[in-house]
Amino acid sequence: MKKFIYPDSTSLKTALTRPSIDAGDMEELVKSIFDDVSINGDQAIQKYTERFDGVSLNELLVSGEEISLAEKALSTELKTAIKLAASNIKTFHESQREEVVEIETMPGVVCWRKSVGIDKVGLYIPGGTAPLFSTVLMLGIPAVIAGCKQIVLCTPTRKDGTVHPAVLYTAQLIGIKEVYKVGGVQAIAGMSLGTSTIPKVYKLFGPGNQYVTAAKQYAQKLGVAIDMPAGPSELMVVADENSNATFIAADLLSQAEHGSDSQVVLVATDNTIIEKVEIELTKQLADLPRKATAEMALENSSAILVQKVEMLSIINEYAPEHLILQTSFNEELLNGIVNAGSVFIGEYTPESAGDYASGTNHTLPTNGFAKQYSGVSLDSFVKKITFQQISKNGIQQIGSAIEEMAAAEGLDAHKNAVSVRLKNIKG
Repeated sequence: MKKFIYPDSTSLKTALTRPSIDAGDMEELVKSIFDDVSINGDQAIQKYTERFDGVSLNELLVSGEEISLAEKALSTELKTAIKLAASNIKTFHESQREEVVEIETMPGVVCWRKSVGIDKVGLYIPGGTAPLFSTVLMLGIPAVIAGCKQIVLCTPTRKDGTVHPAVLYTAQLIGIKEVYKVGGVQAIAGMSLGTSTIPKVYKLFGPGNQYVTAAKQYAQKLGVAIDMPAGPSELMVVADENSNATFIAADLLSQAEHGSDSQVVLVATDNTIIEKVEIELTKQLADLPRKATAEMALENSSAILVQKVEMLSIINEYAPEHLILQTSFNEELLNGIVNAGSVFIGEYTPESAGDYASGTNHTLPTNGFAKQYSGVSLDSFVKKITFQQISKNGIQQIGSAIEEMAAAEGLDAHKNAVSVRLKNIKG
């Protein structure tokens, strides 16, 4: 990690700069793949799967037999853990249901709003460097609760052309029946455009690398909605002299191992804790199976020594996907945090809890988009439709106001739609 001691504004900006790649080349590649899939459908998807993933597939849809075999391939302990996580995630997202409440805004004028599940949704489950079956829970459970009629799941395969059994087991556990063996930009293109095998969806969900994020953003230009720009994972930990360096290092590495383009940031009010964390990082890295990936991510990462008074502004400016508060003044910070995807409070609240089993959703805005986006929730999978019903008395109560406003805007037909009713009532 790069170290910054009481940085000025220019150095602080450098410390908080996220890794990036040439967006121009990326966008050009994304467009070319979409164009190919639009013309050649499944054939194009299979071509790019072989080119990028090194896998040649005859069938894109996962078979019922593959799903049955998946359950047998998992240990009882893992299946029990997945069920526990599913229960907590379901409980948390069930609590987000919005009941229909009728409001009489004035006598005879009744309005209400109803949540309706989006008919067709596409879930992207990363699997390039790690099979994120936890993301199946995070996206699939709220989609099922919302009542989405068709849930399409796309995920890359392993080198032998099979999907990781934990992904398949988790999908069937929560009721997802359509799983396709396709990842990357081609998966997003397939769900956005539709092919003879992969259905076209109305909204796309799921995290991914910068190419997947670019593909989702391109899909928006074609009229397909997305959950949010969710790219490479990131974490900010704030600490002071009382923090636990072992815990902090473990938390930083938990995100650094996601991918070489991930970023972790330590912001501390004490130089000694930074030094202790650096020692712990070296120690814990030595035993990490994904050491090489984590080391590359740490090259994109920073440890920043600041005054306590600066900490809150740094948090809100960076707008981290994940934020861990491990200080003696957590409560002071909490009320001022306005830009963060998900916040983890106290030394016994690792970010891993939110990634897997506490119940909150781990699909969160990255790259500073927490300034204007929320993480995935039940609301992400529904549309809010408003309704209103006006009685004779109601239109008499509100009609003159509508006529006056419509006339002032020069919209006489709007005014007349009310006037003819009022005349009808008067006889």
